[in-house]
Amino acid sequence: MTSGTVRRYRNYIGGEWVEPASGEYRPDIDPADSRTVLGEFPRSTAEDVDRAVEAAAAAFPAWSSLSGPQRAAILHKAANILEARAREIGEALTREEGKTIGEGVGEVLRGVAILRYFAGEPLRPLGEVYSATNPETFLYTERVPLGVVGIITPWNFPVAIPLWKLAPCLAFGNTAVFKPAELTPLTAHLITEVFVEAGLPPGVLNLVHGPGSVVGEAIARHPKVVAVSFTGSNAVGRHLYQIASERGARVQLELGGKNPVIVAEDADLDFAVELTTSGAFRSTGQKCTATSRVIVLEPLLHEFTTRLVERARSLKVGPGIDPTVYMGPLVSEEQRQRVLGYIEIGEKEGARVLTGGHELAEGDLRYGFFVAPTVFTDVEPGMRIAQEEIFGPVVGIIRARSLDEAIEIANGVPYGLSASIVTRDIRRAFAFARRIQAGVVHINSETAGAEPHVPFGGMKASSSWSREQGRAALEFFTQVKTIYFDLPPA
Repeated sequence: MTSGTVRRYRNYIGGEWVEPASGEYRPDIDPADSRTVLGEFPRSTAEDVDRAVEAAAAAFPAWSSLSGPQRAAILHKAANILEARAREIGEALTREEGKTIGEGVGEVLRGVAILRYFAGEPLRPLGEVYSATNPETFLYTERVPLGVVGIITPWNFPVAIPLWKLAPCLAFGNTAVFKPAELTPLTAHLITEVFVEAGLPPGVLNLVHGPGSVVGEAIARHPKVVAVSFTGSNAVGRHLYQIASERGARVQLELGGKNPVIVAEDADLDFAVELTTSGAFRSTGQKCTATSRVIVLEPLLHEFTTRLVERARSLKVGPGIDPTVYMGPLVSEEQRQRVLGYIEIGEKEGARVLTGGHELAEGDLRYGFFVAPTVFTDVEPGMRIAQEEIFGPVVGIIRARSLDEAIEIANGVPYGLSASIVTRDIRRAFAFARRIQAGVVHINSETAGAEPHVPFGGMKASSSWSREQGRAALEFFTQVKTIYFDLPPA
């Protein structure tokens, strides 16, 4: 571990940086070098959550009463501050989560775009005018905020995912209790600093660090939290959904994926290999939209497999802060053991590892949580490694005899988040787009990637049937009020 004094961070509640009620803290470890402690962060309790919710509830009347342009001005200022600090926060993200510095800074800039987009949302129409039966009645609707919203986010996109929830939440007049993942608390602290510097009033945003089993559950159970937006694992998401929905709260879930790319007979092989490599191994495969299955039509199977293995072997793995590195570490030792466990499962099921399949522990890499980029072949659609989310740098190649069979295989999993096809044939492309069971469909682009102004979310077990980002955010973070306006008798 690092020598010297390690900074101890605090929660942000009611406009103040405060100690947790427990007085307990957890170290934040650099996944590329577990000897390095980036800081210590609160292990909060339900008492801290209650204090944060009360602060958010107290701030709601004044914040929701501001005009849309007034709230938008603060979001615009936050975007400018975030942009000015992009390198600093991107480096912190890389040291804390493990992704490369290019990805870290890129994610911060994506956060800037998210803030700017949602700063414009309060300026767009937020209601409609209807014809009434009585010609003297002015009949209209307006969108109004919900109240206190719980925002619970994962570690894999510690800037983008919090902001695509917080930005619309705040823009539409809600207040928030924000619980980030325990593995990426520093990034959450820096995001909160940005909002504070932008002039967000006290209590509008409250940051509570701590374990999900304590803090997340307390948020879901709190009677004054009227809505919960969660991104994370299916098991935790379904548990929180049950808790919050039973008391009538609105719940939004964005969960896992087992995302396929289909390589058609007419695909450009080099192009297909590069899309697959990026989708599978960027961010160390730790994306809900990462490419996990490659379904290859038989005529291209041998050549595609050969080229993908060569490309995977060529990737430089190391600390993400090194700008020449393609793939960084997994986020934690627990996550590394999970990935290695799935590799072992795949081999026991009869799939073959063509490259990778092991941890990397040479030289300084022995202090980090590294696993080699791994390619399986002889993968059957029913195998666990073809059905379950691994969340690591592991991709399986599956043979298909026709496009119909490839789409059937692609759809034959519990998830339905993202899917892609590589083809030059417009008919194949449209057939795929119509028949694939996925909320996000890519034609000749990788399975990962989402723009802030369009809906994002999955089908089947990948979501709660809701969508995030774009105008879809309006549906979750506001409710409709219908107003009949009649003049009194003359």
